[in-house]
Amino acid sequence: MLNRVSSAVHRRLAPSPVDARHMEYSMIYSEDDAVSHASQRLIELSTEAIVCAGRTKLDDLQIRLGGRFSYPDDLVNLWPGEHYRLLAALIQILNPQLVIEIGTAEGLSALCMLKYLSRNGRIVTFDLVPWAQYPRTCLTEEDFRDGRLRQVVGDLGEDEIFERHAELLSKANLVFIDAAKDGVLERRLIARFEKLRYESKPLFVFDDIRLWNMLSTWRDLRWPKLDLTSFGHWCGTGICEPPITSLDT
Repeated sequence: MLNRVSSAVHRRLAPSPVDARHMEYSMIYSEDDAVSHASQRLIELSTEAIVCAGRTKLDDLQIRLGGRFSYPDDLVNLWPGEHYRLLAALIQILNPQLVIEIGTAEGLSALCMLKYLSRNGRIVTFDLVPWAQYPRTCLTEEDFRDGRLRQVVGDLGEDEIFERHAELLSKANLVFIDAAKDGVLERRLIARFEKLRYESKPLFVFDDIRLWNMLSTWRDLRWPKLDLTSFGHWCGTGICEPPITSLDT
């Protein structure tokens, strides 16, 4: 709601100088005074993922869209400009045993990661709405049959829900956050993930970091981070690493 209000105000005060199918207001900032910067691991991982994404194809998932959205079906295969091939590339490079997704929605992100997930890997996706009840879902019962994909209905922004799943979350190798994008839930999640004791060093991917309500969340994040928008989602893709507290300590 806040994002829609902000966009309406901006459109009146500063009309867009160009036209496009979808437009959002954002802002750019100097980097020298940022509170954190990319680690060498993030830089090396990004360059590898960019090359891999360029070779990755999601033609089979494109069929899933079936004209149900206002955007063209081949958007899922668009790269750069969309993040689906980048997510698929990260799965191929990291070979994660456990992926946590926050925000199932129509299921496209989960599907593009599931396609390249190893046979013994798992994706646990969280949402407030059961996948079968989500409007225009692209998921089917078959996607869950082999057990590699599972949905948990619950709000990780609530202390009780987060604590209930803390042990699972601490085992994550990759965490993809595509949640409320209101700048509130994301801050709660960041604060809670900082307190976890991880079994390994996970990679976090934040979607939509260039949206107005997400600008301060990303800017204020003190984790090592790297903005990959030019090679991810047009409205923002950022990767980062949380401070690590090992389970062994």
